[in-house]
Amino acid sequence: MSDENAGFEEKPDVPADGTPEETEAADSAAQAEGAAPAGDATDVALLAQLDQARTALSERTGDLQRLQAEYQNYRRRVERDRITVKEIATANLLSELLPVLDDLGRAREHGELVGGFKSVAESVESVVAKLGLQQFGKEGEPFDPTIHEALMHSYAPDVTETTCVAILQPGYRIGERTIRPARVAVAEPQPGAAPAGKDEEKKADEESGGPEAG
Repeated sequence: MSDENAGFEEKPDVPADGTPEETEAADSAAQAEGAAPAGDATDVALLAQLDQARTALSERTGDLQRLQAEYQNYRRRVERDRITVKEIATANLLSELLPVLDDLGRAREHGELVGGFKSVAESVESVVAKLGLQQFGKEGEPFDPTIHEALMHSYAPDVTETTCVAILQPGYRIGERTIRPARVAVAEPQPGAAPAGKDEEKKADEESGGPEAG
């Protein structure tokens, strides 16, 4: 059998009506046509996975932003509470020292702060000032019931509104927190008294011979 085929080369089967080149081109086209649908399906799957990844990333980013906002709010609350607790503790401590400061003020008014006693008084006042304690209350300022406590009341012709005419005890505050209101004596305008501006106008009319005739 081998002898019969000796000297002959095997040739691929080709269609009767086509050359080998045409057959190869036809096979390549068929393979391309068969591969195209598979490539499209792969692209669609990749796009779907990409969309899912983008959606997941967007959700995780939103979760992270909400978590950061909650953390910042928590930090602000903690800091605010810390400051409040510190102010309350400081206010409670300084409230116990207010009688001492009152005694020092009275001693200063009577000229008794001399020598070593004066140095001690100044040291105490310096320490409480560093802790944020502020004194308030002055004669002649308008009466404010939110920071003043009226212990004495009178009428005066030279005031146009309720006025603090004497400071019986100064008030103290820390920041916006009032530890003790200023205890004052107040004076109100005389009942039925005309405002100062009208009194001056009336006096000027009398000096000029009365108001001009209309």
